[in-house]
Parts: sequence; structure tokens; C-alpha cells
Amino acid sequence: MAATIRVNGDRFVEMISERRIRAKVRALARQINTDYRNAVPVFIGILNGSFIFFADLIREISVDCEIDFLKLSSYGDAKISSGDVRLLKDLNCQVEGRDIIIVEDIVDTGLSVEYIRHLIEPQNPRSLKVVTLLYKKDAVKPGTHVDYIGFSIPSDFVIGYGLDYAQRERNLKAVYRLKAKPVRATARP
Repeated sequence: MAATIRVNGDRFVEMISERRIRAKVRALARQINTDYRNAVPVFIGILNGSFIFFADLIREISVDCEIDFLKLSSYGDAKISSGDVRLLKDLNCQVEGRDIIIVEDIVDTGLSVEYIRHLIEPQNPRSLKVVTLLYKKDAVKPGTHVDYIGFSIPSDFVIGYGLDYAQRERNLKAVYRLKAKPVRATARP
């Protein structure tokens, strides 16, 4: 039986265990290490959500690399994206001629990924790739490209492992999904 927790009156059930996350992070790092064995990529973590995934991934990276961060906002305290992506912290690194790897916690609509591409591509990186732990395959707008995907998940609201619910629950070691409330039957006339 999967673990369940309650947050703000909502019930969440474990979707991806800590053990499975660790194994997937190692597998993603192995692939990136192979792909960049002759390069010095710049990993750019998207704050705040990616910070745990980013830290765990970087600890598994064996190639020489640099790190930087962008901070975006598209959720606020809501369970769904506002659709309005805003830049809250810009890059400090040199992008031109560099191999850039964007590290996302989750790609749901793809709006943030497209925003980041439009921000970075004019700076002429040598390459630009995206790695995400979670990918909402049914919600991502067509044409959104992600190079490294940890887990494809349904369009459920998820928390834990860096993902928040009104800035809470980021410290959960597993990923939990919102459990749907049962629909009550209505009496027929």
C-alpha cells in the first residue's frame, strides 16, 4: 500500500518512491556523463523547484562542469500554472559558445522550457539541452522538446522532492500525487 499524507486538507498518495528517484537520477547522470565526456557543460538549475533534483544530479556528474541558476515564476501558490512565466533571477554565467543543460524539476505545460529557450538561444550557446525529473506527457504543448526525461507522469498535481504546494512540502523524499476526491452520486428525480 502506497504511503499517504495530508496537506491543507488534501490527501496525497506516494507516486514515485525515494529509491526509484535515486536510481533514475543516477541513470540520467550516467547518460549525461557519456554525452558530455569531452565537454565542460554549464548546468542551469531552475529555482525553486529543481534545487533537490539539481543537487542530487550534480553529485552524480563526473565530467567537469559549471553551475548557475535561473529563477522563474509561473505558479504562485496555485495547483495549476498561471500561464504567465516571469524571470525573477537571471544568469551570471557566460553562455556564448557553451554547452548548456537546463535542469527542471517538472515540465508540465512546457511554457517555462520555451521561455528559457527564448532567453538563452539569442546568446548563442554551442548547444542547449533540457533534463527534467518529471514530464507530464499529456499536458505538454506540442513542439516542446526535452532531451532527458526521468519519469513521464499523468497530469496530476504532484508535490515532494523539491515540488511544492504553496511553498510547502518540498522536503518530502518521494513524489506524491493529489488523490482525487470521490464523486458523490446524486439522487435522480
